[in-house]
Amino acid sequence: ARGSLYINGLVSASGPTCNQPKPWNCPGTESRPSLNDPGRNIPFTGRKRSLIEDARRDREVASASPGPSPCGDNLVFEEKSGKVRLSVLFALKNEKNAGFFNAGKVFETFEVKLLHLESRPGRQSKNGLSDDLEFFLKCEVPSSDIDIFINSLKRVADDVQFPFLVPVPWFPQKISDLDKCNHLVTKYNPDLDRDHPGFSDPEYRKRRTVITELAFNYKHGDPLPYVDYTAGELATWWEVYRTLTAIYPSHACTQFLEGLQQLERECGYGEDKIPQLRDVSAFLRGRTGFQLRPVAGLLSARDFLASLAFRVFQCTQYIRHSSAPMHSPEPDCCHELLGHIPMFTNTEFAQFSQEIGLASLGASDEDIEKLATLYWFTVEFGLCEQNGAVKAYGAGLLSSYGELLYSLSNEPEYRPFNPAETCIQPYQDHTYQPVYYVSQSFEDAKNKMRQFSSTIQKAFSIRYDPYTCSLEVLDDVSKIQKVLGHMMEDLKILHSALERLGQN
Repeated sequence: ARGSLYINGLVSASGPTCNQPKPWNCPGTESRPSLNDPGRNIPFTGRKRSLIEDARRDREVASASPGPSPCGDNLVFEEKSGKVRLSVLFALKNEKNAGFFNAGKVFETFEVKLLHLESRPGRQSKNGLSDDLEFFLKCEVPSSDIDIFINSLKRVADDVQFPFLVPVPWFPQKISDLDKCNHLVTKYNPDLDRDHPGFSDPEYRKRRTVITELAFNYKHGDPLPYVDYTAGELATWWEVYRTLTAIYPSHACTQFLEGLQQLERECGYGEDKIPQLRDVSAFLRGRTGFQLRPVAGLLSARDFLASLAFRVFQCTQYIRHSSAPMHSPEPDCCHELLGHIPMFTNTEFAQFSQEIGLASLGASDEDIEKLATLYWFTVEFGLCEQNGAVKAYGAGLLSSYGELLYSLSNEPEYRPFNPAETCIQPYQDHTYQPVYYVSQSFEDAKNKMRQFSSTIQKAFSIRYDPYTCSLEVLDDVSKIQKVLGHMMEDLKILHSALERLGQN
């Protein structure tokens, strides 16, 4: 099979020209409510603030790190196994194959694992003749040897280049890899945050430890842990559930209300019982393909967004402190089960959430910060238009009595959802947001999100395989051909269905 790799402009979209080298040979390859309510004075800002700050901190740390290594920013994938993958382009002069064997010795010395290799005649010299060879390869190198390996290769080869100059952090490629996405942000933990309602309650903190330990011990494939909630925890849930569901009909979007009704019918949602993750996850999986995974607290932005790419929502099981039932500085089961889960029963919203997750995979720290901001102004604090009125669909609003009233009052400013603007919108740390973004529909938001995602600079594209719950990096012509083959089979099925409908 033959194909063209578009590397550093070596090959144009229309194929090689007289001034370009030959392509690589690829062998086998409504009105607003009154605000006169005491509950509105307690903001729900902690989780949003922390996620975006987490992403921003990662970017700042990266920019403050020491200067570039001798090999430059050439990593294609950072692996957690202690190895990195490189894409390398170099030339060898045809001097009785000496250069080739010398390069081979370098690869052997550093125990380099070749993943892909292509060769072609070198660029033509001024007289039109050249016996040199150019090589493009992908390889895996021990991270401790990366710099000396590159320097050694430069000694025996000419014009050593790195076609993909954007570093790509490690990301999960199969659903079981989410076991590794466990980086927690602990700044709002009741053991560390003096402003946390449970900080001075040792019994609450002890109970939190018991529940979070269930999440720490969980691995993909295990049954979702069951929590036997106490009478005090059930009382907190009862108060939150009754208070919020009383204003949902006038404040929440249609999709949320429909989802909550389904959950009440089929998953035991109600004021007297806290739903178990295993029951909710099984229901969601049959509706939109989303499933739940227990988490011990607030995940880092990168790990949390990566989970969405697999249609996995990381869900806490502990509940907020009883002294502040209408507010939690961090995610808890009230926020997850009441704020998020009803929306995940909607197919368009589920797809929109996965789009954000897919866009985050392999993205730079700067882009992760933008995506985290987009997530919080949509999935957490988003509004939408419905029948001439503005309704809430964001979980941060739908799990916070005070901010839900505020967001649909005359106080904040509304702007149309525009990812390019939203991703850089400043946010308030200690009060409600002065600006909320309104989407025309989830379909419109999804399309805008896709357009924004296409502007994120990556050296590869990613496809999610729902059959294997894995990701495929489309960095090879043969992989793209395989995907096209699957699409052709689906088109045949659709064509056959249309023909049968026509006959009827």
